[in-house]
Amino acid sequence: MDAASFQFVLFGLVAALLSNLSRSQVWRSTVLMAASIVFLYLLAHGVLVLLPLGAFLLLGYGGLFLLERGWSRSMAWILVAVIFVYIWLKKYSFLPEGIFLQFPYFTLGLSYIFFRVLHLLLDAVDKRDKTRIGPGAYLLYTLNFTTFVCGPIQRYDEFAADQFAVEPIALDEVVIGLQLERIVRGFFKVNVLATVFDMVRTDSLVQLFQPLPLPFRLFAALRLVIVYPLFLYANFSGYIDIVIALARLMRLRLPENFDRPFAASSVLDFWGRWHMTLSNWLKRYVYNPLLLALMRRVSSMAMQPFLEILCFFLTFFLIGVWHGRTSEFVFFGVLTGGGISVNRLWQLGLVRLLGRRGYKELAKEYFYVAFCRGLNFVWFAFTLFWFWADWEHIHRIFAALSVPLWFGVGAAAWLFATVVLALWEWLRAVLLSISVSEQPVFTSRYARAVYATAMGLAAFVMTVLLKQPAPGIVYKAF
Repeated sequence: MDAASFQFVLFGLVAALLSNLSRSQVWRSTVLMAASIVFLYLLAHGVLVLLPLGAFLLLGYGGLFLLERGWSRSMAWILVAVIFVYIWLKKYSFLPEGIFLQFPYFTLGLSYIFFRVLHLLLDAVDKRDKTRIGPGAYLLYTLNFTTFVCGPIQRYDEFAADQFAVEPIALDEVVIGLQLERIVRGFFKVNVLATVFDMVRTDSLVQLFQPLPLPFRLFAALRLVIVYPLFLYANFSGYIDIVIALARLMRLRLPENFDRPFAASSVLDFWGRWHMTLSNWLKRYVYNPLLLALMRRVSSMAMQPFLEILCFFLTFFLIGVWHGRTSEFVFFGVLTGGGISVNRLWQLGLVRLLGRRGYKELAKEYFYVAFCRGLNFVWFAFTLFWFWADWEHIHRIFAALSVPLWFGVGAAAWLFATVVLALWEWLRAVLLSISVSEQPVFTSRYARAVYATAMGLAAFVMTVLLKQPAPGIVYKAF
């Protein structure tokens, strides 16, 4: 069962329908557990391949069991064990090949289970509410089919507040309509937009390597730089739209994972809008504790901004490493952490040069914001070469043009992104300002029905009539 197929959507809608046959939290939990187990089996196509995943879940619950019963001194050993088993099962390339399991097994969803398990372990010692988490609740939280494949990363307390509520959250006709619209929008993103962007990327790669006139290859390089971030956004955010809507139909609220990331005017702002649940998780459990620990050891106020930058680098370096097992993702982490660090140094330099008020005024200037928005987009696009290609492929891509020409392509992409994103922000503001009887026209129920119908029709044509297969959800590979 593909993660954003008709079958998956139908599966989720049937699960939601069954879940709403009773308001009892026992019934709703039973349906969610059954749906999650069936979903897991359909993905794995067997039971034996699930044994390592089951062992990891058992290890996590064993650690949680001990910590909830006062074994706080064992916290470090439990965390080391969980982290080591995770990187062992994921077969990270820095570990010796000989220690890995030599039979095929199922790891889809393991990365997101890893974050949920770590969250439970880290909070077990410090939480004020001493209510213990039973094995059933643990499995419901970790195996929830709406967050299993690639998030979003939900905290347990948020999950439990909805799933185990005596009186479930409201689900009326308006909410149902909005969720069905969101499913259509997500399906359109994955199966139409992402498919088109991926076709453009593939065509650009072919043209870049062909003996075509230089202007054609330059244009191919420009498209290659610009189109992958758009593909990745449509692919990932579209899937997230679908699962958030399906979960809401089951009376479970999942956290948002995107907030118009390409409107960001800095790398820091961007990572507060892109894959937000991952960024927030790392901020809570890596950045904040690390910064606090360093500040306790370094009392100099002058050094604190540099400690902050170091913590930013290490936190976002881990984002890159989490995405994959190879050296390409290590370098992706270096680029991501380096971009964040340089961005923060730039902000601190401007504050020192202009003062806080002067910097705030500059940050509101239209052209400054527009150029920074374009620069952020191009930087993200550049880092993504190490996200989707291996070293050999990357070498071929950058060897296709000279270094000065690639700088020219980057400058052209920066200018293009600056202009297009500025025009989009302007157009969006204009359209949202149009109102009738003090109600925005383009966000009205009727306008949304038209959008959903058009997107649904386009998705039907693409997937059913043209039988164009959509690329798989990229983030399910992590």
